[in-house]
Amino acid sequence: MTLESCIEKAWLRYFRGLGLSNTKGTAQLNKMDLILNYIDQTKGLHARLYDNGSIEIVQDLDQRKFRFSMSHVVDVLDRLDSEGKGFLQVNFTSGLKILVTDTLIGFKPAEVLGLDMGKLPKVVTTPDLSSVKEAIEDSLDSDGSSYELEVLKKVFQSILDGAEKVGFSLNDQRIWISRISASKFTAAA
Repeated sequence: MTLESCIEKAWLRYFRGLGLSNTKGTAQLNKMDLILNYIDQTKGLHARLYDNGSIEIVQDLDQRKFRFSMSHVVDVLDRLDSEGKGFLQVNFTSGLKILVTDTLIGFKPAEVLGLDMGKLPKVVTTPDLSSVKEAIEDSLDSDGSSYELEVLKKVFQSILDGAEKVGFSLNDQRIWISRISASKFTAAA
């Protein structure tokens, strides 16, 4: 018995332990292989497989980590963008989805009260947080309009919430936006 077949049997036992039949376990194993093989061929992503059936993907660009359980994966679709570049679409049981490209993980921004979602891209990434953060800091430094600042904070919140919904851990960004909101409120008082 080869090492590869031993690993496959171990994963099938794991998926059976989740209540999946051999057929469904094999399907989950195929989805996991598709994700891991795709990431192995990318320029800017690295994956780590955990014993509990979760996968962690790290983006080289900003070192952000995204983690999800294979038991929550419904489908993995191999797609092409408008320029003919391949990417994976991973659909989850929650109805959420991510797009895995050569360097980044894309996700849908979350709805934020008072923000015109039609003005945001349909897919955003965690590096977008850095761009919006810079714009917020520029607005604070230049005493920009309070309306502009509020819109930027809502855009930041939308991207942050969308990222956390799909599985990114961004506590540092959440703390930063909370401090900005608190300091601006204190300055206004």
